[in-house]
Amino acid sequence: MATTLEMPVEKKDQLGNAKPVVIVFGGAGGIGSAICKALADGGMRVVVGYNTQAQGAEALVKSLSGEGHSARKAPVTDTAALAKLAEDIAQDYGRCDAIVNCAGTTRFVKHADLGSLDDELIDRILATNVRGAFATVRAFHSLLEKSPLVGGGVVVNLSSSAGNFAIGSNVMYCASKAALDNMTKSLGRALAPKVRVVSVAPALVDTEFVKSLDRDWRDAQAASTPMGRLATPEEIAAAVRAVITTLTFTTGSILQVDGGRTLGV
Repeated sequence: MATTLEMPVEKKDQLGNAKPVVIVFGGAGGIGSAICKALADGGMRVVVGYNTQAQGAEALVKSLSGEGHSARKAPVTDTAALAKLAEDIAQDYGRCDAIVNCAGTTRFVKHADLGSLDDELIDRILATNVRGAFATVRAFHSLLEKSPLVGGGVVVNLSSSAGNFAIGSNVMYCASKAALDNMTKSLGRALAPKVRVVSVAPALVDTEFVKSLDRDWRDAQAASTPMGRLATPEEIAAAVRAVITTLTFTTGSILQVDGGRTLGV
């Protein structure tokens, strides 16, 4: 006889509050904003982490549905600042259930143009995209371990299909996303069973920035995707929300949200 499976009822924290707290690093960007909105719409309290976009982060907070949201300066390359942020979140919210590593940087450099991929750019990409993602996990690990969410605390790393098929804005950007995916697997194993770690890996996402680029190039990218179009920020946000709320037995995995782009390039 068939039975209907129901999601377990979410546990309340020690303060009796059942609304999860999620920090989105790089939350004021194109994809980050969509993620913040999706999580808020899902009944979560969202901390919009920013580095330089203070005004954008504050405006985003005001637009989010629900209550309990805030904007916090969160430079992922500053370990001391992240440690202080973790202390502030513990004091102000009493919990942190998930972090989303959406902060990242890159610059377009042709892969064959080795000379233009200078040391400063290499160091900035690796410091932000790889070390920064590790630093946020390190800073919030103890809080994530205490999360009462079904499946435990969650780390979602915003990766890229570039980490899989090595086509992207530059060689080091691709390498940084491959490293991020590898780190996701290592941390998924190391932090289980209290904390889950998952990469969400889109191909090119049709953000406002991407829409401002050469139209022929964008059309070519869409044509290279089996689904025949680019992903929307909202689709990536939906995947992140699903990782936190629904895929409670998933960890150490790379979730491709790329319209089949990695099936053949």
